Amino acid sequence: MQTIIPAIWFDQDAGEAFGYYAGIFPSGTISKSSPVVTEATLMGVRFIGINGGPLYKPNPAISFMVICGDRQELDAIWNALSERGVALMPLDSYPWSPYYGWIQDKYGVSWQLYLGNAQDTNGQRIVPTLMYCGPQQGNCLSAMDHYQSLFRDYKSQGVLLYAEGDMKGQVQHTQFIANGFTLMAMDSGVPQPFTFTEGISLTILCTDQQEIDYYWDKITRNGSAGMCGWCKDTYGVSWQIVPANMEQYMQSPAAAKALMQMKKIIIKDLEQA
Repeated sequence: MQTIIPAIWFDQDAGEAFGYYAGIFPSGTISKSSPVVTEATLMGVRFIGINGGPLYKPNPAISFMVICGDRQELDAIWNALSERGVALMPLDSYPWSPYYGWIQDKYGVSWQLYLGNAQDTNGQRIVPTLMYCGPQQGNCLSAMDHYQSLFRDYKSQGVLLYAEGDMKGQVQHTQFIANGFTLMAMDSGVPQPFTFTEGISLTILCTDQQEIDYYWDKITRNGSAGMCGWCKDTYGVSWQIVPANMEQYMQSPAAAKALMQMKKIIIKDLEQA
């Protein structure tokens, strides 16, 4: 089961956006749609959409690498995302791929389309990609050390460093597995005016209170605590630390009200409510 789920913050149009994505990405389906949360599976990867209002917006600090098996599939996805979207890197041949492009869609979500083999990404065809930039520029290697200590099930799958120029010694690309889920990371190749925000967060589904305590305490020790299970690590990446059966608790208005008063989620308090 996928226990790390990307969550995208929308301004009241999560359902519309995920319906749009489900029509673009192969095997796209919507599993839940409510006034607050929409859940979808795109190319086998689970996503959460949050109707949170205008407070936060996605930006390219976290993008989604889409592994396409042929040019026809890549072109179809690119053309669909181009509707009112903005190309950040045009479709072209690059040293890392014979066919690649980076696009920000009309909802502000960024996608990197890559012609390659999904076996190289452990069969996972959409991979969240963290870009350390702005005030976090150059922190990618340090962040990977942090995540290796955070996740008990962690495996690095290689680190490529910039060999020359202003970025020499920083991370050009790295891939790692955390709790069975594949992610990528890099330092930005050029200065950027943005960094991580709550616009895109990563949700960790926990089996019990002990696991919630573990992740919450490790992340907030040098990070910061938010409300309703939200927190930020020391590098500014937002995480949601929640019980795996969170949806069950949210069926109760009293439990939902109790959640709104919590920072770290306390399962027994939700059960009592």
